[in-house]
Amino acid sequence: MDDTLKKLLAAESAASELIEKAQKDEESQVQKALLEARQKEERFEARVPELHASFIEKSDQRARQTVAEMERRYQESLNQLREDSDAHEEAALDTAFLELLGRGEQ
Repeated sequence: MDDTLKKLLAAESAASELIEKAQKDEESQVQKALLEARQKEERFEARVPELHASFIEKSDQRARQTVAEMERRYQESLNQLREDSDAHEEAALDTAFLELLGRGEQ
């Protein structure tokens, strides 16, 4: 019986050592994971200005494209208005001339 008790105590002691080692390993892994998370967060925070600048650059580019498109459309409208004006100007002058001639005969 004494031998069995010694074996049980040895097994309990070995189990306690395994549990203690597992707890230390777990704590070590948690600390390592926390350190890695902090490092990743620091790297991300270091990149924030770069990401912000990239976003601003893309926004400016889209704004410039929009302005260029609006200017192009404005020019097209202006050109169409000028063409319409030129076409109607001649007709208006002809009508005015005929009107003047018609009044002059009376």
